[in-house]
Amino acid sequence: MRTLRTCAPLFALALTSTLGCQTSSTDPPNEDPNPDPGGETCDDTPGCVVASDKQRISTPDVPAEDQAALVSGNSAFALDLYQQLREKPGNVFYSPYSISTALAMTWAGAKGDTETAMAGTLHFDLGQDDLHPAFNWIDQELESRGQGAQGADGKGFRLNVVNALWGQIGYPFETAFLDTLGLNYGAGMHVVDFVGQPQESVDLVNGWVSEQTEGKIEKLVPVEAITPETVLILTNAIYFNAAWRTPFETTATEDGQFATADGTDVTVPLMHGSLEMPYAEGDGYKAVAMPYDGDELSMVIILPEAGTLDAFEASLDAAKVDGIVSAMSEHLVDTTMPKFKFEYKLSLKDTLKAMGMEVAFTPGAADFTGINAGGKPFIQDVIHKAFVGVNEAGTEAAAATAVIVGDESAPLPASLALVNPFLFLIRDNATGSILFVGRIADPSAS
Repeated sequence: MRTLRTCAPLFALALTSTLGCQTSSTDPPNEDPNPDPGGETCDDTPGCVVASDKQRISTPDVPAEDQAALVSGNSAFALDLYQQLREKPGNVFYSPYSISTALAMTWAGAKGDTETAMAGTLHFDLGQDDLHPAFNWIDQELESRGQGAQGADGKGFRLNVVNALWGQIGYPFETAFLDTLGLNYGAGMHVVDFVGQPQESVDLVNGWVSEQTEGKIEKLVPVEAITPETVLILTNAIYFNAAWRTPFETTATEDGQFATADGTDVTVPLMHGSLEMPYAEGDGYKAVAMPYDGDELSMVIILPEAGTLDAFEASLDAAKVDGIVSAMSEHLVDTTMPKFKFEYKLSLKDTLKAMGMEVAFTPGAADFTGINAGGKPFIQDVIHKAFVGVNEAGTEAAAATAVIVGDESAPLPASLALVNPFLFLIRDNATGSILFVGRIADPSAS
C-alpha cells in the first residue's frame, strides 16, 4: 500500500490553527491493506484524520430484502420519534435520516443489551453485518439523485449526506469499529483534544457541520456539552436544495390568513398555483406529493381536517404514511401554501431514553466495547439541529446530528388550501426513505 499524507486544511475556519494532516489510502475497496511500517501517523495532531485503511465501498451489494428492511425500519423510527416530539406546541422539523445514520454509526460499537435496546428503538431489523452495508447503499442511492435538476436558488440540485468522527487524542478506538465506519459511511476519525482544548474541538466540529450544510446549521455542539469524560463525537450532516417541478409564480403570492394550532389567525405570505401532482383524499385528510425538479424526490403534505390535528397526529405511523402515498393519483390541484422558514434544535437524550434506549446513556451499564474494548463508553447526548425554507422556487433544508460519547391518475381538479396546521415529509420516491419530517403550526414563527 502507498500512503498519501497531505497537510491542506479540510475546511476554512476562523481559528489561529488549521486542521492537521489527512492520511488516505490508494488501495482499492475491500483490499486487505498492508501498511507501510515506516509511514507517519498523526495520532497527536488536532484535526488530523486517522481514517481506516479500508476505503468506502462505492457499489455495495445489498439484497433487495435488506434494502426494504432498512427503509421500513427507518420510516418506523421517523414516525415513532414524531409521536414523541409532537407533544410540544409549535413548528417541528427534523431529519430522522440524519439521526438514524449517526446512531447507526454508534451502534457499530454496541454490544449485548445496549445493542439490543438500540436496535429495538431505532428499528434496526438487520444484524450488524447487514445494516451498515444497507446504510451505505441508501447513501449511494441518494448521492445519485438530481442529475441535471435545478436547486431552489438557481444553482444545481443538491442532496449531500456526509459523516465524520471526532476522537480524543490518545484514546484507543477499536480497529474493527473504524473499519466498519470507513467501509460503509466514509467516516474518518478527526483527532481532537476534548480535554485540553474543548473550545477548539467544538469549533472544528461546528465548522465542519457549517460547511457541509452551506452555513445553514451553525453551532450544533455547544462547548458546555463537552465534559472531561467526552472521548468521541459522531456526526452526520445532510443538505438538500431543490426547485419545485412547477414553481409558484411570485406575482401570485399575497398576504392571507393562516389559522394556527391554538386557533388564532396570523397573516402570512400565501403562494398560489394550479399544480399537476399526486393527490389523495381520505378519512379526515387531504394530501399531495409536490414533486421537485427531476421527479426523484417530493414533499408529501398532509392536511388534516381543521380542528383534528391532535387526533390525526396520534394515529400517524409509517404504515399510514405509506397508505396515504399509495392512494395518490395525478390531479390538477389548485394549491394555496404559505412560505415559511425556521430552525429547530433539540437534545434527544431524554426522548431516546423514553423510547427504550436508556441503557445506552447509562454509565457502567452501556456496552460500547466495540468502540473501546478496554473502556466503558456510553452516550452522553444526541444533539440535532435542522433548518427548512420553502418559497415559490422550491425548498432548502439542512440538518445535522451529533452523538456525543463519553467513556462510562385524468381526475377532476382538486383543491388544497394549507391555511391551517399541516404536516410534511421530504421523501425519496424510489426507495420511500423519509429524509425530513415537519409540522407547520404557525408559518409566521421563525
